[in-house]
Amino acid sequence: MKISVKYKVIYRHRKEYPISEMCRFFEVSRSGYYGYVSRMDTLAKDLPLAEKIRECQAESRNTYGYRRVCIWLERKGIHHNPKTILRVMNKYNLLSVIRRKRYVRYGEGLHKYPNLLNRDFTAECPNQKWVTDISYISTGQGTLYLSIIRDLYDNSIVIYKTATNQNVNLVLNTIKAAKKKEKVTAELQLHSDQGAQYASEAYFELTQRYGITPSMSRRGNPYDNALAENFFSILKTECIYRTKINSFAEARALIDDYIFFYNHQRIQSKTKLTPLELRRQFAA
Repeated sequence: MKISVKYKVIYRHRKEYPISEMCRFFEVSRSGYYGYVSRMDTLAKDLPLAEKIRECQAESRNTYGYRRVCIWLERKGIHHNPKTILRVMNKYNLLSVIRRKRYVRYGEGLHKYPNLLNRDFTAECPNQKWVTDISYISTGQGTLYLSIIRDLYDNSIVIYKTATNQNVNLVLNTIKAAKKKEKVTAELQLHSDQGAQYASEAYFELTQRYGITPSMSRRGNPYDNALAENFFSILKTECIYRTKINSFAEARALIDDYIFFYNHQRIQSKTKLTPLELRRQFAA
């Protein structure tokens, strides 16, 4: 009989027989038995917190790390040391999914712009600094391309467009939609990598027409556009990689649903707010 089974039997009959006699009968030490009981108490003590974390992960689609879980719990009036939360998440297999990295290839083009952003990923107000990029989503029908514009003030996704072809029209349509949605001023910087679409004549003409100041990453420096890359990493890890996508329609529906969740519901560790909560605070 395993020692753990012996401890369970002793524990079950602890009110019927003396502990010391049962330990002698089963040839186990009293200290070992009381250590087992102590571990049982710790397990029971962690259960309520584990259930709350499980609720949080269900609401966040199992995407929150322990820092965001800590913020979520604080919003519910539950306060714990972050290390305790991490320990319980490890113990009950409640950790979020792990992000994957993406290789980026940079293209040649006609126009090159100075790197005005220069890795300063902060903004004092909305629509001051935008970053943009294109990524791809694999489906059973082929590749769907996703173009986004992200605002560095609150990290919200200002606008996004999808297409089955990666061409300059996808980029232009994204900018046009953003211009219709948001107030664009001469102070706005739009940062991109050196992809051919962003170096094209059509991109140059549209940004000039809208009074947008283009900024471009240095060649071979993906960190210059890290905040655009970061969103694609989040999207793919927390949404796209977790399901098999059979069609373009399924991919578009997943993207629509996730970006709404990201903008309106997903808490950010730094601000303890969702992107649009922070944006509304500025407007107020």
